[in-house]
Amino acid sequence: MHSSLNSASPRTAIALLAPSLDGGGAERIMVALANGFVDRGLTVDLVLVKKQGEYLGDVDPRVRLVDLGASRTLLALPPLVRYLRQHRPHVLIAALNHVNVVATWARSLAGTPTRLVVSEHCNLTALLGKRRTVTQRLLVRLMRATYIKADAIVAVSHGVAEDLSEVLDLPRERVHTLYNPIDVERLSQQSRRPVDHPWLAQGGAPLIVAAGRLTPQKDFPTLIRAFKILRDRGCQARLAILGEGEERPQLEALIRDTTYQDDILLPGFQRNPYAWMRAGAVFVLSSTSEGFANVIVEAMACGTQIVSTACPSGPDEILEGGKWGRLVPVGDVNALARALEESLQSPSAPDVERRAADFNLDKAINAYLQTLCLN
Repeated sequence: MHSSLNSASPRTAIALLAPSLDGGGAERIMVALANGFVDRGLTVDLVLVKKQGEYLGDVDPRVRLVDLGASRTLLALPPLVRYLRQHRPHVLIAALNHVNVVATWARSLAGTPTRLVVSEHCNLTALLGKRRTVTQRLLVRLMRATYIKADAIVAVSHGVAEDLSEVLDLPRERVHTLYNPIDVERLSQQSRRPVDHPWLAQGGAPLIVAAGRLTPQKDFPTLIRAFKILRDRGCQARLAILGEGEERPQLEALIRDTTYQDDILLPGFQRNPYAWMRAGAVFVLSSTSEGFANVIVEAMACGTQIVSTACPSGPDEILEGGKWGRLVPVGDVNALARALEESLQSPSAPDVERRAADFNLDKAINAYLQTLCLN
């Protein structure tokens, strides 16, 4: 099958479907997959509900970008059906639950033999919370009805796979765990490029770095409070939280209340977060939940030691229960402050770059091709 996909036929081998290329983890993974597949000589389409986002510039020029031109995912159904009938890709890989549902409907309506892979990047229980709205309950029912019709169901960590199987009542063996592709070599090179910011210059207090959308899920208030405790204890440090989002005003107000506002920075979305990670003495993840926690692997690839919450799902798997970094309970301000202090004062750290190599792009692409029966 692999050789036929590499033939002169213009038919698309793999299509990847995402809502956009805005600055989220799942969107960045779809770009990495598209680039990785095209490197293997496959014909690749990256199909977007709406062609926009920070990661558009990261797409390999050999990948064809397809804009469905819809304002929301549900409205992308008719153009997606037309796309499937016209281009008849061998495989369609969708990401994010609402996109997965629409992809399943489109494949059915198109009546094409395209193999469908749905991928789940979030811990569903954590995402939905204890009190589910009517919309959330409907989404779960739709996911339950559609995911089972896919040719393969992919989860980005064992924790996500277990949770997905339980919430949607899916046979556990139907859910494959495929870790996210991280282009370790590329980002390691990027991390060494100069970035014009005084905090990244040599000298000054040790830098603690965090990165992610400024949303409740990332729980940056706990990190800011932990940083205050750290400084109150006389530990010299600075904190940079990379990313943009709805919680910026609340976080700025909280920073003003710490009395250490000159040492806490919210520099916004960074094109090269890896230079910040390499400059950091510690990288910290304070999330209440994750799917895989790409940023931990990225920071490890930059040689930076890790402090993370043991949130569902991903950090515990990546750090192998604390072998490669410090794990603390979710929302525990004092435990987070202690772990940061221990990391800053630790004379030795594990060889995190060696662990990051376990998640490199090549291994992830091989695993995907094996699951897709394309290798």
